[in-house]
Amino acid sequence: MRSDDVRSLLQTAVPTAAAGAIAAVISGLVAGGKGAVGSVVATVVVILFMGLGFVVLQRTAKSLPHLFQAMGLMLYAAQILLLFVFLAVFKNTTLFHPRAFAITLVAATLVWIGAQTRAHMKAKILYVEPDSTKGEKPENPGSKS
Repeated sequence: MRSDDVRSLLQTAVPTAAAGAIAAVISGLVAGGKGAVGSVVATVVVILFMGLGFVVLQRTAKSLPHLFQAMGLMLYAAQILLLFVFLAVFKNTTLFHPRAFAITLVAATLVWIGAQTRAHMKAKILYVEPDSTKGEKPENPGSKS
């Protein structure tokens, strides 16, 4: 993984973890220990799902750049679907507070998407390939020699 990819991943994971910590504190105050556990589990699930998706998308971009956009759209749809499935599976659990889990899951997902958007906007990504020939003057088609 390239260093700018790692930087982008950190710029998304750290705000998500911070939002999860805040949600755990609030859930702990409102719903007790089970609420805090639900928030922590939701934050870990979001970071794992979204982080794995980020890694898969970067590898796809490297090996199959023509499929990057379609893969990105499919990946986000699959991630949201998996999060809803995970939410449905743990709907009636007694391990943690389901409402704190669900609210934190949605909030952490939104924080991840916002942080990823911000990281991408701040990244200095070349969209034009620089010339590989150095030292040559560009030809001016309008001038005569």
